[in-house]
Amino acid sequence: MKRAIPAVISAATALTLVLAGCGGGDEPVDPNAPVTITLAGWTLSSTPEFKTLADGFKATHPNVTVELKEYAPGNDYDTQMITDLAAGTAPDVYVMKNLKNFYTYQSGGQLLDVSDATSGLGSSPALASYQVDGKAYAVPYRQDSWVLFYNKDLFAKAKVAPPDGSWTWDDYTDATKRLHTGLKGAGSNATGAYQHTFQSTVQGFALAQTPNADLLSGDFGYLKPYYERSLDLQAAGAQPTFGTAKTNKLTYQAQFGKQQSAMVLMGTWYVATLLNQRQSGDADKFQWGIAPAPQFDKSTTGTSATPVTFGDPTGLGINPKISKSKTAAAKAFLQYAAGPDAAKALAGIGITPAQVTDAVTATLFGLDGVPQDDLSKFAYAKHTIKPENPVSKHTAGLQNLLNETHSAILSDSKGVDAELSKAQARAKNEVLNQ
Repeated sequence: MKRAIPAVISAATALTLVLAGCGGGDEPVDPNAPVTITLAGWTLSSTPEFKTLADGFKATHPNVTVELKEYAPGNDYDTQMITDLAAGTAPDVYVMKNLKNFYTYQSGGQLLDVSDATSGLGSSPALASYQVDGKAYAVPYRQDSWVLFYNKDLFAKAKVAPPDGSWTWDDYTDATKRLHTGLKGAGSNATGAYQHTFQSTVQGFALAQTPNADLLSGDFGYLKPYYERSLDLQAAGAQPTFGTAKTNKLTYQAQFGKQQSAMVLMGTWYVATLLNQRQSGDADKFQWGIAPAPQFDKSTTGTSATPVTFGDPTGLGINPKISKSKTAAAKAFLQYAAGPDAAKALAGIGITPAQVTDAVTATLFGLDGVPQDDLSKFAYAKHTIKPENPVSKHTAGLQNLLNETHSAILSDSKGVDAELSKAQARAKNEVLNQ
């Protein structure tokens, strides 16, 4: 049933908004009048989730138009958004790509209280991540997790057994090296794996899987074995070096999609990208699958166990400088984006929504080109997801510092122990004691 601006706003609240609108420069609220709200997005030509949400909301709220405003991708997104918020030019609704900067936005007064838009969304760790002192300042619409994408054809060419859900990191390291040797022997230039330059590819797994690891403690010893494995694979030639990836501006999409590497650890958002690139020709067509990320030890391996991985929710918040006449529409949009209808719509384009149900999994695996094996479905739907960025005033500072540490270690300049000791001293002096 189509409706104007629905039930997230009570009649009393709507009346308050009308009166508030009359008192300033805003027009009085007519719940049936056309209204346009703006929404931040990035790389709109190849990231269809924003248009999917805008169109889906319009279908049930015909008087509301969601207008997209394009921002730069990657780390530049937050830089540009923080600048626009300060200048008063930010859109009405904007995305928090991860939890790293949520504290900055919320403590800086750059997010509207949207507690009344969370009714009916239940409770979840993702939703709780955006709550401060019992109030919600954003809602999650996506909840990606990191998994292992692998090329079944390259495994067969190298004569290496594919992942079966039982891999620890030692198993992954061994398979990567055997893939490198087998592919080289078969006349292929593909590497066993590709590790992208993101600090997440090492630090996210180490934090999530290592018992008692705590980013906010400033003790980063838990990172050591994960970096030692990465350096070992680089030295063996089984994956491109960090320097090569940086210098040649390698992308995980091209490395895996063009069959230059047999495996890549990446977030589940890559499913949608890979499907789109296979259609456009930017990726080859080959047999591929998804497996759980390698595990710290055997206790969380196998399909009878629950693998541990990481991933931050992706949330939507409202600019507190939004026109009062648009607030009800913006809150209704947040409730839609975090709800079951949007979840199915996002799954329909290969995006993992905040609410992963059996119906969502069936929708995503019903898409043309998505692997149909049981391990892929298991890896997608069953796991414990731990946050990469625990919400704290120290998180952004620590992660920025550790990003520099990541580059220094993988460039193999001063060694793992020296760089981690340096990072711990800096964390204490520059972040935790400030």
